[in-house]
Amino acid sequence: MTAGTVQQLWRWPVKSMAGERVQGLRVDGRGAGGDRTHAVLYEHKGEVKPLTAREAPRLLAWQARYPFNRDGGLDATRPPFAVVTAPDGRAYRWGDPRLRNALAADLGREVDLRRDIAGIQDLERSLLVTTQATLDGLGDELSGPIDLRRFRPNLHLDLDAPAWAELEWEGLEMHFSAGVRLRLLHPGERCAIPTRHPDTQVKWPHLLRHLHAAHQQLFGINARVLQGGRIGEGEAVEIVSPSGL
Repeated sequence: MTAGTVQQLWRWPVKSMAGERVQGLRVDGRGAGGDRTHAVLYEHKGEVKPLTAREAPRLLAWQARYPFNRDGGLDATRPPFAVVTAPDGRAYRWGDPRLRNALAADLGREVDLRRDIAGIQDLERSLLVTTQATLDGLGDELSGPIDLRRFRPNLHLDLDAPAWAELEWEGLEMHFSAGVRLRLLHPGERCAIPTRHPDTQVKWPHLLRHLHAAHQQLFGINARVLQGGRIGEGEAVEIVSPSGL
């Protein structure tokens, strides 16, 4: 059995924008409540699709949050509209027509806005879990600390397991002391987004090249909720076999 604690919790209200660290997350079949429920849209080859930091790294300079919902009290069935802060410090409520105009001007392209409480994730109904040992291990391999925000996880855990152990956990379960249970899916295959610094958007291509060469381009592991509820920062967690129930 592997055990430890929840070290950090993150929610990303708008796809590819900076998110918010929170003290608690309420999770259900959709994943983390309010996570990636908003997206900036653009038209590509006649198809309207979510714009991400792969196509527009400048999105990372925009920050999204939910007002008064940092302790895990957010109702996943009725999340409030996100509040978005532009790089110049101006704040807009989602749906404000000025937001679309400000985004279009800053990104240099026409955009639209979408909101979907079911989530607008690349992998539907999922959470991303990372571990401190693997983050430290990657930093050792690359000769310096790595900013966790590059990988945009929901749960970051401090566990009594070695670096990269989670790449072998597919099919296991994650049990939290307050009752939440997750089924661990496949490890997360990383795209180019982590190569962009979350504050400066400066590109670091060697990060992805190293992950590809040394770890099959994997970092973290995806999970799906079996038993919903609230996960709190500092809460105890165990990785167990389903047969151990």
